[in-house]
Amino acid sequence: MQTVQSADGTAIAYEAVGSGTPVVLVGGAFNDRNSTAGLGALLAEAGLTAVSYDRRGRGGSTDTQPYAVEREVEDLAAVLAGVGGSAVYGMSSGGILALLGAHHGLPVARVAVYEPPFNDDSSEDFANAQAARAASGHRDEAVEAFLTTTGMPPQAIDNMRQGPAWPYLVGLAHTLSYDAHIVARGSIAALTTLATPTLVVDGDASPPFLRNAAKTLSEALPNATAVSLPDQTHNVDIQVLAPELARFFG
Repeated sequence: MQTVQSADGTAIAYEAVGSGTPVVLVGGAFNDRNSTAGLGALLAEAGLTAVSYDRRGRGGSTDTQPYAVEREVEDLAAVLAGVGGSAVYGMSSGGILALLGAHHGLPVARVAVYEPPFNDDSSEDFANAQAARAASGHRDEAVEAFLTTTGMPPQAIDNMRQGPAWPYLVGLAHTLSYDAHIVARGSIAALTTLATPTLVVDGDASPPFLRNAAKTLSEALPNATAVSLPDQTHNVDIQVLAPELARFFG
């Protein structure tokens, strides 16, 4: 593990594997650098250098309050500078963060995203409510609230509560407001001038709102390529995704 210092002094931890063009992998909600490590290993096998990092408040990274989306853009800038990279892949809300970074002038030459959850709701009320839940110690409620927004039924959430992954999810509850702020700040309309070559990937078995967002994004960007992966959902099989990313970044 290595670290870089973001503009506000936050230490951002990352790991790099492979050789060749560096590609920074940006995780979404409930993700840390271990969440993207498997995909990184496949990209390394394809001849790239995959850089998995802990977004602020996760894993080996520190955190600095108050939170702002701009600080996460600065974190991404610090990682890119630290590894000498200009290629970024973002998963889900991490995809919105990657696009915001490119739009705000980070040195991103190519960007790929998987199902960024763009919507028409710019309200940050949910993000603020999530922050309040975590701050008051109601971390389980924050996790439940997030899972509910994904369409997961109550019984499935109850089953997850009994599973081995629940403590991990609760441990990242304080970062759920971060992702909610990023989604609220995300606007496809604001990205129509982004000329950076962009790969927009979705799964054809994903919920319609995610597929529609991917389609709208790919049609709005002036230099986008759309790829729909057969039989894939938001929980994409990295063995299917990795070859598409390797072709785009290779």
